[in-house]
Amino acid sequence: MSATLPDDTVDARPLDRRDAKTLVLSALGGALEFYDFVIFVYFAKTLGHLFFPPGGSDWLAQLQAFSLFAVAYLARPLGGIVMAHFGDRVGRKRMFTLSVFLMAVPTLLIGVLPTYASIGLFAPVLLTLLRVVQGVAIGGEVPGAWVFVSEHVPSRRKGLAVASLSAGLTFGILLGSLLAAYLNAHMSPEALMDHGWRIAFILGGVFGFIAVYLRRWLSETPVFARMRERRQLSEELPAWVVVRDHLPGVLLSMAVTWVLTAAIVVVILMTPTLMQTAFHVDAVRAFTGGSIGAFTLCLGCVGGGLLVDWLGRGRAMLIASVGLMLSTYALYFDLQAGGAHLYPLYALAGAFAGVAGVVPAVLVAAFPAPIRFSGISVSYNVAYAIAGAVTPLVVGYLARAAGGIGPAHYVALVSLVGVAASVYMIVDKRHAVSS
Repeated sequence: MSATLPDDTVDARPLDRRDAKTLVLSALGGALEFYDFVIFVYFAKTLGHLFFPPGGSDWLAQLQAFSLFAVAYLARPLGGIVMAHFGDRVGRKRMFTLSVFLMAVPTLLIGVLPTYASIGLFAPVLLTLLRVVQGVAIGGEVPGAWVFVSEHVPSRRKGLAVASLSAGLTFGILLGSLLAAYLNAHMSPEALMDHGWRIAFILGGVFGFIAVYLRRWLSETPVFARMRERRQLSEELPAWVVVRDHLPGVLLSMAVTWVLTAAIVVVILMTPTLMQTAFHVDAVRAFTGGSIGAFTLCLGCVGGGLLVDWLGRGRAMLIASVGLMLSTYALYFDLQAGGAHLYPLYALAGAFAGVAGVVPAVLVAAFPAPIRFSGISVSYNVAYAIAGAVTPLVVGYLARAAGGIGPAHYVALVSLVGVAASVYMIVDKRHAVSS
């Protein structure tokens, strides 16, 4: 693996209006799709009570819903590998549009799905199937988005470009958090349980179809078009080439993806719910804090991309990993002490969760263009499936067993993996510089 891949033409031009249009449309569509995927976790406790047998505690309902949230991660590799195969063979744009369509349909259906009180055990079964389809969709969306954008922009601005896209994706988390905060503030618990949660999913379905429309205006990437003209497309199964010839890149990509998983799933998605069950923070304050963290996450992603282009991938990853560990500990120790500084500390933790803006630059640079989509998809989705499926269950248990501080210990452990990956990239000069 080399820092500048031979398949890509080194492009020193500045970002132009065409690049800006690609970034904006890609990021906006990704934000709407990501909202569809994550809104589930903000209503985890409600869904747990509605779609499982009644009579359990809040903690059990939350754990049951987190289990369904985890199921979607297990489906990610399937969707990612299949979409990446066709993305490397027939084009990036087609798969980029298909992924958002596959997200919109199940989100809308969840919004009108009968609950356990109406159809019994069929309710959790149907909900699980729809979450699996969402997992398939997101498995193709995220790697496809990073590849699509990185192959459109100048080489020396790839770090900022893919980080800006990640900021757009995480803006979808902010949308979900703001809506959850609004509904909790303006609806009674009874109304929220009865129909309020459906509003979030029905809106998500509408958002998804808007994203499908927006992507009609995007064009195929210049890198793929050039490979197709020169007949440089992979003739072998791209996923097999990835595993056979690029194993170091796969392992590095999986390591940094684990860090991204801890930042997004634990710090941003699960903490607002954990604050309510482990620290007895009221819902409005918890979701307001989550919204602040999601907002600074967007800013942190852009900051991470600027660090990549300025200092290189290795040093940027090191700064973000250490900051993630320290800021998460600060937030959880404050919550344990009563949460007097919840908002500023959640803002800080959200900013360092901006490691999510550094990771895609590492992944994009790890694989050559003919198998880039498959390379990122295999490593990112397999790592996310394992970590994403295990993390909600482990963190939910740790929050109960370790006096609420357990999730911070988990984030710290994973952050150390990020530090180790950073040191590897810094020592191996091929990875230390921006591509």
